[in-house]
Formats: sequence, C-alpha cells, structure tokens
Amino acid sequence: MSAAVTLYLVRHAIAAERGEEWPDDSKRPLTHEGAAKMRKAVAGLRDLDLAIDIVYTSPLVRAIETAEILVSGLKPTPVLRPLPALAPGTPPAKVAESLVIERDARTVALVGHEPSLGELAAWLIGTRNPLPFRKGGVCRIDLPDQAAGRNGQLVWFATPKMLRGLGK
Repeated sequence: MSAAVTLYLVRHAIAAERGEEWPDDSKRPLTHEGAAKMRKAVAGLRDLDLAIDIVYTSPLVRAIETAEILVSGLKPTPVLRPLPALAPGTPPAKVAESLVIERDARTVALVGHEPSLGELAAWLIGTRNPLPFRKGGVCRIDLPDQAAGRNGQLVWFATPKMLRGLGK
C-alpha cells in the first residue's frame, strides 16, 4: 500500500500519584522530577538524530505533558496531535485502526500508558507477551507499510535511564 513507517512508542513520564489530590485520573500531571527526567531522556533521543514527523498523544494530561516535552526537544519540531484511542484500555487493533498517518509522514511517535502501550507493541510485532515500558521508556518499531499490523520489527527498546545516559 504505502511506504514504510518508523514508529516510536513512548510511555508517559513520572506523574503525580493517584489519590485524594487527583481524584480524576485523566488530570494527573507530571511531577517536577518526571518532567526533568523526560527532558534528559529527550536529549538522549536527540543524540540518536531522530526526526519525527508527527507525535500523537493520549488525551490524558500526563501523556500530553510528556508529548509536549518530546516535541519541544526535537528538531525539526514534530507536529503534535491528540489521538483519543491512546487512552488507557483501548485494544491494540483499535489504536492501529484509529491511527491515520499522513501521506508524507514516515516517522511517528505515540505517547501513551501501560499496560496498553506494551500490548500495542506486542501486537505490532506479532508476539503474545506485552513489552514492559518504564515511565519515559521508548521503543522503535519499523512497519513495512502504513497498513501494517502484526508484522512490525522491533529495532530497539530503551529504558529512560539508558536515554538519559545518552543525553549527557
């Protein structure tokens, strides 16, 4: 169908704990530490010379804030778009179905949550067991074409600590 796509899956950074202060889970923000660590991880991604065309994000605050840090830290600056299907609990096939990649886009990032992100990664590469994403972790999956499902190739999977180490 169309050209190959490089897909980066990004788990949101460290967020405020659930509880009385944040009764609405969708509104929990990143902590100061989480935002700072994510900026350092993005510096590591920058050292890998990533050029991302579009960043799609879950509609939850912690994912949006993570996506904003990602977008602001990369050059050229990617386009940032919401993707409601990246909210927790959406089945991988539904996420893939909801993802409309623009014709000229070859590199896309999805910012989301666990366990959904790990399930999506597993679905894309055709394995049963979800990949365990740490907060701020990133993986790269190459898809042979934009309509690909379950035939992607896992190229690398980095913890946030690894990415922060690159950005020094």
